[in-house]
Amino acid sequence: MDGSIQSIQSYRNRLLELLDSEDLDRLRPHLKPVTFDYRQSLYEASAPIETVYFPIDGVASLVNTMADGCAAEVGTIGNEGIVGLPVILGDRYAPTSAYIQVPGSGLRLQADVLSSEIDRSDTMRRIMLHYAHAFFNQVAQSAACNHFHTVQQRCCRWLLMTHDRVQSERFLLTQEFLGMMLGVQRTSVTGAASALKRLKLIEYHRGQVTILDRIGIEKRACECYAISKQEFDRLLGNPLGLKTSS
Repeated sequence: MDGSIQSIQSYRNRLLELLDSEDLDRLRPHLKPVTFDYRQSLYEASAPIETVYFPIDGVASLVNTMADGCAAEVGTIGNEGIVGLPVILGDRYAPTSAYIQVPGSGLRLQADVLSSEIDRSDTMRRIMLHYAHAFFNQVAQSAACNHFHTVQQRCCRWLLMTHDRVQSERFLLTQEFLGMMLGVQRTSVTGAASALKRLKLIEYHRGQVTILDRIGIEKRACECYAISKQEFDRLLGNPLGLKTSS
């Protein structure tokens, strides 16, 4: 068996880390390493979901496409979760497509295997449903955020979320993706990114973001980043296996 899969409990994907050792042992032979390329399709809208994915340092985007071809990002998933949420809920179809926006790595698993193991294990089902609750809370928070907060505040929020997921100071984040996440035109994204660059909070060149001052970005983000993070921590525990001191 591949050594990287044997040592998977290494604080890389939050959901896998939360599983009991017995549950994880049953999944282990079926987990396969995968490399995510930019704009790689993971599943299409209204098509059966055959495979689910556990990101490690990439970010996937859920996108709704309108009848006229316009597309809007409705949710993102990184190392805190799973791409293929309908499978957790007993379904195989979704009105959204899923594709990679920040390249990286992860693990793939056949949807049939996950469904069988969720039916078999109450503890796995509880963990997966807690994640689903946290994800839906994040989507709801994003809807309110888009209504009440400025483009720069929302941009800071998404930068922080992406930074958490990729665990690197430098990552790919195109203006197209930022515009889709923020629900604004590319010119608005350029303005927000340029302002953060002038403040020396980030470096931004050809779609590559470098975080220079995380604390400064946190100060300029709206409260939605902290609220979503608190919900994930409440429902899933401390991230990536970390423990707080008593």
